[in-house]
Amino acid sequence: QIQLMESGGGSVQAGGSLRLSCNFASPSYNDYCMAWFRQAPGKEREWVAGINNDKRITYSDPVKGRFTASQDNGKNSIILQMNNLKPEDTGVYYCAAELNCYGFGELDFGYWGQGTQVTVSS
Repeated sequence: QIQLMESGGGSVQAGGSLRLSCNFASPSYNDYCMAWFRQAPGKEREWVAGINNDKRITYSDPVKGRFTASQDNGKNSIILQMNNLKPEDTGVYYCAAELNCYGFGELDFGYWGQGTQVTVSS
């Protein structure tokens, strides 16, 4: 059973930074592709960043240049460093994992964390 747990959310002012972490409790951690999603109030969940099976990292256009995703293999975790945050980045951030990635849509992932709240005030 794969378990994911996010941490690091909080409240910041616009222009600030937050660092999210997602711990992946599985010995086969490195076999999975992983992604970050977020859901703003009243909106659908959207993809933010992804690490595919080849460990290539890609980003959605709204966060490109401001967010950096990475793996911390020593801690079986993925990290999302978020800089220059904007009020529109507010939402619940989720990490997700799947053994084989065919895309970064919500339906491409079967394992999800519980989410962590990020609030950016203007």
